[in-house]
Amino acid sequence: MSRFFSTTPATCIEDLRVLAERRVPRMFYDYADSGSYTEGTYRANEADFASIKLRQRVAVDMTNRTLASTMIGQPVSMPVALAPTGLTGMQHADGEILAARAAAKAGVPFTLSTMSICSIEDVAENTDRPFWFQLYVMRDRDFINRLIDRAKAAGCSALVLTLDLQILGQRHKDIKNGLSTPPRMTLPNILNLATKPRWCLNMLRTERRTFRNIVGHASGVSDLSSLSSWTAEQFDPTLNWDDVKRIQDRWGGPLILKGILDPEDAELAARSGAQALIVSNHGGRQLDGALSSISALPAIAAAVGDRIEVLMDGGIRSGQDVIKALALGAKGVFIGRAFLYGLGAGGEAGVTQCLDIIRKELDTTMAMCGLRDIKAVTSGILATRFAPVAA
Repeated sequence: MSRFFSTTPATCIEDLRVLAERRVPRMFYDYADSGSYTEGTYRANEADFASIKLRQRVAVDMTNRTLASTMIGQPVSMPVALAPTGLTGMQHADGEILAARAAAKAGVPFTLSTMSICSIEDVAENTDRPFWFQLYVMRDRDFINRLIDRAKAAGCSALVLTLDLQILGQRHKDIKNGLSTPPRMTLPNILNLATKPRWCLNMLRTERRTFRNIVGHASGVSDLSSLSSWTAEQFDPTLNWDDVKRIQDRWGGPLILKGILDPEDAELAARSGAQALIVSNHGGRQLDGALSSISALPAIAAAVGDRIEVLMDGGIRSGQDVIKALALGAKGVFIGRAFLYGLGAGGEAGVTQCLDIIRKELDTTMAMCGLRDIKAVTSGILATRFAPVAA
């Protein structure tokens, strides 16, 4: 455990972010901590939580509280999952394995991205709990079929199908930084890496430095340093609801549809046979100017009712954000940047710290709102009415 965690414990996710910014090379920190174009939607994801106010209740019994719940029928210690994030293994060496271990110890789901540094097999071989796998749809459908089969063989307990990345929104920082993995040895990169000795030392100790779900598995791909060039060629703009059905049939297990931001699409998701949808704008990394996830959530929850489980991601930085999302109709939430900050700050211990922070804040907030069971959270805990966007 790092000196930071033993002598100066983080008290909030912002503490972890500050430390991650110091320890992670600029291009990888910027990759995680940025949005597309003006970054307006990226900022709104977090800022829009502030307008939602809670009702404080007093003189109620606050003993015997529980955060235990379920997500897609699977028991969780709190309704929080680790979101699929690309290049997690470049925030910290073997990052996906470390995050999966921390999630397992905390009793919450971990979701592995298609664009991960550690492969499906890497995570399965180095953890002892089933995890979820997130799928992007590529033009190479044979490769996609093999990815699904590999996830099944690894014992993944749910498939998260991302629908909102048919084309790639421009992220200015990635272009300016020349994002690649491993980093190209340009003078600016060398100078920046020289200030990150902890990161460099850890990275020298692992062989996992490229997209191991893809290299050696996709046809003709023996090396993959640039995320943007390969994805620009491979992400399939023809993705449609017929593809969702085909993928669901091949997978045969619980399916979660990620990237729903409009009630009409939520209705289609509810009809698809998937077990859950995730209200998400891809962390503000796709359509800049789209609604924040939390502002889109109420209308989507109202549109689908209990026909499909509603989850959400985007802007979760505290346990208070979690309970606000639950009050507005989510059954659970995903955290992305929050756990990446923890990972960059302190590896597995940092992810554990992130989850501990969110758990404590969630428990304390629930109690102060007069509740003892997280499953009892409704819009009744809100002090102000949060108007859903009209469908």
